[in-house]
Parts: sequence; C-alpha cells; structure tokens
Amino acid sequence: MNIVCLDMEGVLVPEIWIAFSQVSGIPELSRTTRDEPDYDKLMKWRLGVLKEHGLGLKEIQAVIAGIDPLPGAKAFLDQLRAKVQVIILSDTFEQFAKPLMEKLNWPTIFCNTLEVGRNGEITGYKMRCEKSKLTTVRALQSMGFDTIAAGDSFNDLAMIQASKAGFLFRSTQAIKAAHPELPAFEEFDGLLAAIEGALY
Repeated sequence: MNIVCLDMEGVLVPEIWIAFSQVSGIPELSRTTRDEPDYDKLMKWRLGVLKEHGLGLKEIQAVIAGIDPLPGAKAFLDQLRAKVQVIILSDTFEQFAKPLMEKLNWPTIFCNTLEVGRNGEITGYKMRCEKSKLTTVRALQSMGFDTIAAGDSFNDLAMIQASKAGFLFRSTQAIKAAHPELPAFEEFDGLLAAIEGALY
C-alpha cells in the first residue's frame, strides 16, 4: 500500500519565514532550510532575531493569515488525495500551519509545536521526534506502507532518499546539482504524473 509524504513550505505554500521577513522588513529572517541544512541551528537563530526585534507569535500569525497556497497546489493535492493517502510532513509548527491547512481542505499534517509565553513571545519549540521526516517515513514503512516523497530543501532529502520513489520540487540549483539521481520538477502536473507513475 502506498502513502505519499509531501513537504509543505516551498511545495504547497510559500515559505512562511520569507513572507514574514518581507512584511517585517527584517531581511535576515528570509533564511530557510534551502540555505541552512541544520534546522535546530536555524530555528534557534530565528528565535534570537525575533526576540531582538520584540516580535512574537501574533505578528507571524497575522502574516500567515494573508498567505495563500501556491497557484495550483490545492488542485494538485485534491487530485492526489483522490488516488492515494497523503501526509504532509513539515518542520513547521501547528500554530503556523492551521490556517494554511484550512485553505488546502484539511489534509493530514505531521508537524511540530512552538512554546509560547503568556505575552506571545516564542520561547522555544518542541520537535515531534528526532529527524522527524525520515523517522516518520521509516515508521510508515515498518507498518507495511511503501512511501513516495517529494520536497524542495535539505531537510527533505533523507525522506526522499529513503522512499521507494522520491522527487525534488522547485528546489534550488545547488540541491539539484548535488543530487542528479533525483528527478526534479517545477510544475505540479509533472510531479503529479511522476507520483502516479510510482504508484504501480
């Protein structure tokens, strides 16, 4: 039995931190897992920048409220979910993801959670498990599922490589050049066809 595991940001919705960086006028917050492979290092750095500027959860959520899925993402996901079970595996946080999941017709998402103080300051974060995307794919495989995975960033590579079929989607030139063995797509039609081809 197949199950498809998709990254969220950069694949289905715009990068939240890039959008927040643009609205807040803090360009350094535009760094993502496309730039920094170490997610823990990246998040600790982000929290430091937020604290320095006196910004918290409500400011980020206000930006997220104005973010729509990438053009074609909802139709792609609807078509895919009509054929196979789909789980979104994301290193984002439930406090960020909820309004975006609503706009995508409530797909299943496994993500992390933020630790937030009473004043709205983001004081930390709790990851579901270590190497959450790879760990989840391995757990699904241990239950008899064949996984098919797609993502765009460094933190997606492990789940892509561990799956029976894996694809890059709108990734960087550096990641594509470093992994020529992974089929890479820029449009949803191509990704959908590749996933459908891997189902059988």
